[in-house]
Amino acid sequence: MRTLTYLPLVFDPPPAPPPGLEGLASQVLGWMKWGVIFAGVLGFLVCALMVIIGRRNRSATAYEGMIGSAWILGGLALASAGAVLVGAFQL
Repeated sequence: MRTLTYLPLVFDPPPAPPPGLEGLASQVLGWMKWGVIFAGVLGFLVCALMVIIGRRNRSATAYEGMIGSAWILGGLALASAGAVLVGAFQL
């Protein structure tokens, strides 16, 4: 007994920006990347200040600074892998 499987041909065009929005989309993405970098550097500086201030008799502040730096690392890792993650789900 033979079964034949027919696979339909699926038209799958590559992604393309709408006409006239190529420049705007690139500019907005550039601004967002810059904002992530700025927020990451600022966040690390604030966390470092919290650790420095919390060194003496303020262990909760130092602890929050260390936990905050872990969250910043996670956010920066997610932001840097954004294009890869979107591409992985784009089948």
